[in-house]
Amino acid sequence: MKPLQIELTKKAHACIRLEKDGQTLVIDPGGFSEQDAAAGADAILVTHEHPDHFNEDRLRLAMDANPAAEIWTLRSVADQVSAAFPGRIHTVGHGDTFAAAGFDVQVHGELHAVIHPELPRITNVGFLVDGSVFHPGDALTVPDHPVETLLLPVMAPWSKVSEVIEYVREIKPRRAIDIHDALLTDLARPIYDTHIGNLGGAEHSRLTSGDVAEL
Repeated sequence: MKPLQIELTKKAHACIRLEKDGQTLVIDPGGFSEQDAAAGADAILVTHEHPDHFNEDRLRLAMDANPAAEIWTLRSVADQVSAAFPGRIHTVGHGDTFAAAGFDVQVHGELHAVIHPELPRITNVGFLVDGSVFHPGDALTVPDHPVETLLLPVMAPWSKVSEVIEYVREIKPRRAIDIHDALLTDLARPIYDTHIGNLGGAEHSRLTSGDVAEL
């Protein structure tokens, strides 16, 4: 039987919506994303506690609208929201697998990328969805599984473009779609597009908020 097609909708910054068979999975509806980024979600995944990835107001809007919605995240976030959404928060870590909103999810990674040696590293997990779509959060984690679609953190205080290119080369996805792009100006985007597209070795694309891709 042919696998059901996944519809990916890009939201602002690091937030992605995945839809399949009438169910919606949202990853990282943070403070840089739209107020309603998680609205209509059946399940929400949060990679780590930084406010551009985790925003309680975004979560509350979705959780209040859908009493059946649940959240999967690492302990640092779960500890902050478990009281607000009792019985609806699942704590996960590297190596865990679970089903959410009709998607199969694997958890990869443990730590946020290094911002500066003098700053303590927080925890961070990446989510591989349906063995195909990988959202690494704020890290350049390489899962021990082939990746069809890499959600690529294209620009961050903890990276430079050469590292982004090498990450694509190491993952070897069929396609790389930019995320983590709120700080990247329109003036700089063509430079990043050219370097990643020419040197990454994978199909590379960037979507504006609201754009949809069929995977």
